[in-house]
Amino acid sequence: MSGDAEAIRRLLLTGVSASNHLPPLTVKLIHGRILRLDLFTHLSPLLLRAISSSGLHLHALRLHSLLPNPSHLTFPFALKAASRLPDPLTAGAQIHGRSLKLPSHSNPHVLTSLLSLYARCGLLRDAQKAFDEMPSPGTVSWTALITAYMDAGRVKEAVGVARRAFASGMRADSFTAVRVLTACAHVNDLVTGEAVWRAAEQEGIAGSVFVATAALDLYVKCGEMEKARGVFDKMENKDAVAWGAMVGGYASNGHPQEALDLFFAMQAEGAKPDSYAVVGALSACTRLGALDLGWRAVRMVHWDEVLDNPVLGTALIDMYAKCGSTGEAWMVFQQMRKRDIIVWNAMILGLGMTGHEKIAFALVGQMEKSGMTLNDNTFIGLLCSCTHTGLVKDGRRYFRNMTQLYRISPRIEHYGCMVDLLSRAGLLEEARKLIEDMPMEANAVVWGSLLGGCKIHRNADLAEHALEQLIRLEPWNSGNYVMLSNIYSNSGRWEDAAKLRLEMKAKGVEKVPASSWVELDGKVHEFHVGDISHPLSDKIYAKLSELGMEMKAMGYEPTTEVVMFDIENEEKENTLVHHSERIAIAFSLLTTEPGETIRVTKNLRVCSDCHSAIKLISRITCREIIVRDNNRFHCFRDGHCSCNDYW
Repeated sequence: MSGDAEAIRRLLLTGVSASNHLPPLTVKLIHGRILRLDLFTHLSPLLLRAISSSGLHLHALRLHSLLPNPSHLTFPFALKAASRLPDPLTAGAQIHGRSLKLPSHSNPHVLTSLLSLYARCGLLRDAQKAFDEMPSPGTVSWTALITAYMDAGRVKEAVGVARRAFASGMRADSFTAVRVLTACAHVNDLVTGEAVWRAAEQEGIAGSVFVATAALDLYVKCGEMEKARGVFDKMENKDAVAWGAMVGGYASNGHPQEALDLFFAMQAEGAKPDSYAVVGALSACTRLGALDLGWRAVRMVHWDEVLDNPVLGTALIDMYAKCGSTGEAWMVFQQMRKRDIIVWNAMILGLGMTGHEKIAFALVGQMEKSGMTLNDNTFIGLLCSCTHTGLVKDGRRYFRNMTQLYRISPRIEHYGCMVDLLSRAGLLEEARKLIEDMPMEANAVVWGSLLGGCKIHRNADLAEHALEQLIRLEPWNSGNYVMLSNIYSNSGRWEDAAKLRLEMKAKGVEKVPASSWVELDGKVHEFHVGDISHPLSDKIYAKLSELGMEMKAMGYEPTTEVVMFDIENEEKENTLVHHSERIAIAFSLLTTEPGETIRVTKNLRVCSDCHSAIKLISRITCREIIVRDNNRFHCFRDGHCSCNDYW
């Protein structure tokens, strides 16, 4: 036997003694004392794969270095073994150098393995060079390059590679389809994603639960819920991931009722929801103000999972806070065993928006004492606390400290909070100056905050300027036109208000109808302005009339100027009485026990007249009435509101 053969035999025998995981056939071959190098060369790919797969990467590399004639069959296993080492680049570069001397270097299997090794080392440029050397890359090579870009966080480049791959005629397999669909979902590239999904259908792999779930996720992320539901309904074996993706998709795309219907349908079909499905259901309950349904949803998982899962705990804290149950939110926060920065921020924001700004400020101090570092979202919570209660000096101080003491660069959301705070306080010129000094272009939220302040303080000229910007940014948003129309109406400028309505009609902009929701016995009841569709309508309007008489006896005078139409005062009063939130409150008074808290959610801002009326209703009925509109949280008790009339 030659010296090389003896060295190989010793190496192999050492490998057998070092591992209990080698396949029996491999062990038999090694103990058979391979003496002939030509026979060993023939069996070397099998031996290399077995040894490397058993975790003996150094043995595999040493064995490959002893091969007199390495080939395109052995180089991939050697490169794979090198990629598993703590320092893969050194060994990989040596193997690469050796391969360059042999004809097998241009083999696509060798180049694909080389690509994967360089990608694992973070050398995408070298990985791309290896790919570019392939004359006709196949599916495995394309997938390796796509995966390399995705693992490096360069998802847009990954999608670009995928687009070229399918344009070149690459056929999709399940793994490739899942990777590409996932990448497309990350960057909301619906066109490329749908092309991949069609290719998957043509290849007959669309029935795979993994491929279908990836396509479903793509449609969800792109807001195409009908298409997502189409994929979901065709899935024969729906797992918890698919259910959770659909529930979360409905919730995040503004379909909370559909999210809850599907969540409870999941339970009816015997599928156990995972934490992601529960988070989606809680998000839907938060949107609807459905506290009881939220409690039913969270009971689907073990309480220990809530306390150990920051994402789940945050969703529950957020739901309780936005449903007006700050005490329950605080209880969950106190019991959480894993409190990351997101959990702390959720509690701070929840306290601030419900009028507990002092506790929110104190919690920030406790947060720092516990060793947690404040981040930009912490200051969002602090500034929102100031905005909800009109604390201008505190808001200015936090905004200044954020940059000067904590070295946090304000995002547009921070500027939006400050503009909102200043505008509502009547400091409109200071707010306008802040917008001009922003390092980024103001978005619709910022200009909308200024417009809201103009409405409160009746500055029609500045409101017109803000509206011009808003129409440029959101030409489809009817709320901007309505806000300015209300400003005109409040100032008695009925002709200007009428012209604005005509402009809306000419542009095809329709006013979003006001809606309010209340939950009763696990069912969400929705009401609109002047709604007579509910079976209890007669009793609801009788209750409103009864409340109206009691309110007038207490000195209530309707604020008819908030009605945007130039009509008689008596008709304006009737219009105000029939606002959706008042109908929802009357329904709740009829269907709940005395003393029980009433919770109402509204899609638009509560008008000033309804705000005054609900304060009186809370005193008349001795009820706590919680109303969350699209802009503020209001907790009415004994004739007062938690917002201190600052909204």
